[in-house]
Amino acid sequence: MTPRVVLAPDSFKSTLSAARAAEAMADGFGRVLPDVILERLPQADGGEGTLDTVLAVLPEASIHTTTVTLPSGPHTARWLMLDDNTAVVELAECCGLPLVGTNDPAGADSAPLGTVLRAACLASARRIVVGIGGSASTDGGAGCLRALGLRITDRQGRDAPPGGAGLTTVTTADTTTLLAPPPDGVLVLCDVEAPLYGPRGAATVFAPQKGADPNLVRTLDKALRHWANVLGGTPDAPGAGAAGGIGYALSNAWNAEMTSGAQYLSDLSGLPNRIPGASLVVTGEGRHDAQSYTGKVTGHIVRLAREHNVPTAVIAGTVTVERRDTTMISLSDLAGSEQNAMDHPEHHLRHAAEQLASTLR
Repeated sequence: MTPRVVLAPDSFKSTLSAARAAEAMADGFGRVLPDVILERLPQADGGEGTLDTVLAVLPEASIHTTTVTLPSGPHTARWLMLDDNTAVVELAECCGLPLVGTNDPAGADSAPLGTVLRAACLASARRIVVGIGGSASTDGGAGCLRALGLRITDRQGRDAPPGGAGLTTVTTADTTTLLAPPPDGVLVLCDVEAPLYGPRGAATVFAPQKGADPNLVRTLDKALRHWANVLGGTPDAPGAGAAGGIGYALSNAWNAEMTSGAQYLSDLSGLPNRIPGASLVVTGEGRHDAQSYTGKVTGHIVRLAREHNVPTAVIAGTVTVERRDTTMISLSDLAGSEQNAMDHPEHHLRHAAEQLASTLR
């Protein structure tokens, strides 16, 4: 029987889209096994590549753009409107870490996301699906809510400064002018299950990746605790700490529902139906570590394949975990260094896929 291989990578952040990663993998397999059946199903988890994953399944979706303000200046962010008037918004498109950078982790703000959400509402969206992975901010979603009309002030009635560090001055969150959510609700696609604050929270786990040093991490965690006391709600809900606390903000102020972005988008792409009977499922991402199994694409796909006793392989830029049931390939090891892997990702992905194909042959 001709082998059937499912290629379902996430994007390799700042280097390759999920679609280009899947093509590179397919090239490698095809060189060794030209007759193998290759199914390309690029994935996302609510972070970078979410819009492209939706467009691959629903190419008839209309593409809209909204101009947002970033520290570097104006930026044009894409978002989608589906035939049923559901808007699909991707945070990484409007204020993701590659766009904002790590120069100001204390002041990084989620307001651009609120600007795009407001635009979707004004375009008569009846429902919004928003992927919030890949953020640069740790502001508890305060900037996003401010752009939607929430008034956030200190004891003197002055507007609180942007960014997570500014949350320590907040005493009042006035919802009088907060824009109402769309009539059919808001679904937030999360890529992590973290609470808002604490040892597993947004600041402690993720702020270092956004440029925060240990002192700032403690400041941001304290600020998020204070913010939760002002806004109320459920800061310990799974996913509340997603995107620096945007999950918490939208679920409490906009009554949004939170769900696994990896599961939502894999269901949309039809991936669960393609895994049974496959000879191998290959996924991948830029960095494969313990966090990959807390809501990310790769961990989700490994679990899906294991349920159907299908072998899995993970190809990643760097790999820091091991699993007995999964083949792991590090592009950094193949390339000799992490920088070489990032400079020529498609070349090394093809090489890794050739190695996997050889094991099937």
